[in-house]
Formats: sequence, C-alpha cells, structure tokens
Amino acid sequence: MSNLIKKIESREALIGVVGLGYVGLPLVLRFAEVGFKILGFDVDQKKVDSLHEGKSYIKQFSSESIKKIVDDGLFSATTDMGRLGEADCIIICVPTPLTQKREPDMSYVEATARDITKTLRKGQLVSLESTTYPGTTDELLLPKFNDKGLKEGEDFYLVYSPEREDPGRTDFNTRTIPKVVGGITPECLKAGKALYEAVIDEVVPVSSTRAAEMTKLLENIYRCVNIALVNELKMLTDRMDIDIWEVIKASSTKPFGFQPFYPGPGLGGHCIPIDPFYLTWKAKEFDFYTRFIELAGEINTGMPDYVVAKVMDGLNDQGKSLKGAKVLILGAAYKKDVDDMRESPSIHLIQILDKKGAEVDYHDPYVPKLPRQRSHSLEMESVPLDTIGDYDCVLISTDHTDIDYKWVVENSKLVVDARGVTQGMSDKNIVKA
Repeated sequence: MSNLIKKIESREALIGVVGLGYVGLPLVLRFAEVGFKILGFDVDQKKVDSLHEGKSYIKQFSSESIKKIVDDGLFSATTDMGRLGEADCIIICVPTPLTQKREPDMSYVEATARDITKTLRKGQLVSLESTTYPGTTDELLLPKFNDKGLKEGEDFYLVYSPEREDPGRTDFNTRTIPKVVGGITPECLKAGKALYEAVIDEVVPVSSTRAAEMTKLLENIYRCVNIALVNELKMLTDRMDIDIWEVIKASSTKPFGFQPFYPGPGLGGHCIPIDPFYLTWKAKEFDFYTRFIELAGEINTGMPDYVVAKVMDGLNDQGKSLKGAKVLILGAAYKKDVDDMRESPSIHLIQILDKKGAEVDYHDPYVPKLPRQRSHSLEMESVPLDTIGDYDCVLISTDHTDIDYKWVVENSKLVVDARGVTQGMSDKNIVKA
C-alpha cells in the first residue's frame, strides 16, 4: 500500500477509468488537470475513436479540453479490457439501469468485474462509482476478486465512492463536490482516500462500502420523494385553481425549514428515477417494504400520463381530437441546458402521444437527433422552431433558457406548459400542466 500511495502522491500512478460517459469523462479531465496519466476504457468504439480525434460527444466538455490531454500524452482510450492490468487505480463508472421489471440491471458492473478479475494484480486499487444498492461492492465485486487468490487490504484495495455529477451545473464541479469514500477494510479506505485527495478538495470517509452506497441512495431518494410531493400538489392545486408555481415562490421566502422543489412532466436523468428502485429491491431481502419510497416512485412515474391528459383537455377545448393532432414537444433532454437524454420524460411523452395517434415532433437545440438508448430506438430529428405555427399544440417539456417562451406563446395555437415558464403571460392559449 505504501508503494501505491507514493505513486499516487507523485502523480506516477496510471489511472484507469471504465466507462467514458457523463461520470467517467469529467474524472478523466480532472485527473489529467493535475498531471496524472489516464487510460480510458469503453465498449463503444465510436466513443474511443472520437476521443482519440480530440472530439467531445458531451456538450458540457469542450473538444479543446479533450484534444489537449490527448496531445499532451496524458490520456488515451481503448476497448481492450485486457489492458486493465496496466492501471494502478481502476475507477468503474458504468451504467446501472433498471430492467423491464424495474429491478437492478447489474450486467455492466458484473461484466466489468469479470474483466478486472482476469488481470487483477497485487498493488491495484479498484473503486466502484456506479450508483447501486448497499452490498454491491462486498457481495458482487469482492468474491470475484478473491477467487483470483488475492486478499483485500493486503494484495489489492477495494472501495466504493458514489459519483455526484450534476450535468449542466456551473456552481460546483468535480474538484469542489465533496467525495464520499468507503473501504472494504481500513487499508482499502486509506488507499481510496489517497486517490481522491489527489484531485478532490474534500474527501469524506465513511465506515464501510455499504454506508457509502447508502449515502448516494439517500441523496437521490430525498429528491425523488420531495419532487413527488410537489407533483402531487401540482395536480391538487390545479383542481383548486391555485398556481403551484406562485405557491412555491412564496414558500421559498421563508429563510429556514423549507427547500424548494419543482414539479415537472416526470423524472429524468440516470439517478433520481432509478435509485429508489435499487433500494426497494434490496430492502425485500430483509423482509422490509419501503412503501413511502415506492409511493413517490408511482407518483413521479405517472406524471407523463397526467401531462398528456392536459394536452387532450387543451385540444378538446379547441374542438380538436388528440388523434391526428400535430404536437411539438419543446425539449428532449431531461433537464435544461444539457444534452443528457438519460431517462428523459420527453421520450415517454413522445411514446404516449404517438400511441394515442398524434403526429409528434420535437425541438431541442441541444439534441439535434434522438440517440438510440436502452429504453427506445426512436428515429427523430429536431425540427426548426420557426415551424411552431404548423402545430395544433406545443408542449413545453424541458425549460431550456435560450428559448424565448413569450415568442412561443405568441406564435402558437395552444401551449401546454409542464415547467412553469409561462408565468405572468397571457393565458388565453396556455394550459398549465
């Protein structure tokens, strides 16, 4: 361990990052920023080729920043998992989605663990960052590594450190977001702390990998439950003819005891729509049913159907049927000002509207073409915004800041607002959703 820590402190350790997406790529850039050499791993040859050409495929990371670390010899990428043995520290940043039955899909983590096992050697550190249920690190990874005949805390070091990326956020970055770390043994924790202290301002050690795994789940379940609360209140206040956005704004003036959460057309991103189901699945192993969390999940999952019902109501008031109506969805990304499509509620809206017979298009300056994902294979491209007058209804699903919503309202026959961006505008053709 002393040799490993010396290599980390002297920036001589080679850092391996498995999964070069929204979590792995910012880690690559941060480690390179302080002088480490990084070897990136991804199963997608197109991503690897793009990175070697100095081109970024994620909007928030510039191609110039990628090209610089490639040209400086600090970063290279490969699809060859046989090279994992070259890295002194391996950071796993692969997806942990849900199956069609809403159960954890650990296939990406398991495949990576098998690949690491083949080349695992003495002195290596492995850190899992993928969001998962408590027990993953010690139940899934550790036994595979032990089968190699190596002992944790002596021959190799295993930690869990949850990612805390928030795409599009500018007030915090990889360096300034505190890093929680839990180790299988005290020696593992010491090695993990050394790794992250080299690039992160504050490292927060916890007693175990399970505590670290639970930390990430609590953070996102907290948000999930509170978003479900305001989504439910949105539906109630709509019936009571009260503006929920006005209520949230007024409540936010209280300087203590209140944190604002905002309703929307559904949950998006990789974490909040998924994490609660990881914990509810694991809880059943302990004969415990997380009813509160599951109820929040049900409310949030049902929001796209609620929004579509509001579209139907708006069209009906204009003497039109949803079937055959032309609907333009504004925003395909799951949140404003990013190109991140993971679990975007816009995809669910497109699918529901299409199934009900509507002719659906979308406009998103950040997503020129819908990428193929695990949950869909829609072949659609963003249409120009100046065609807005051709549509029977414009549905605001993502509130990108560079869209002039006053212009949208003025030039649309009907606007269904699921993000509260039309506050204060004439509501003659606006339906709040």
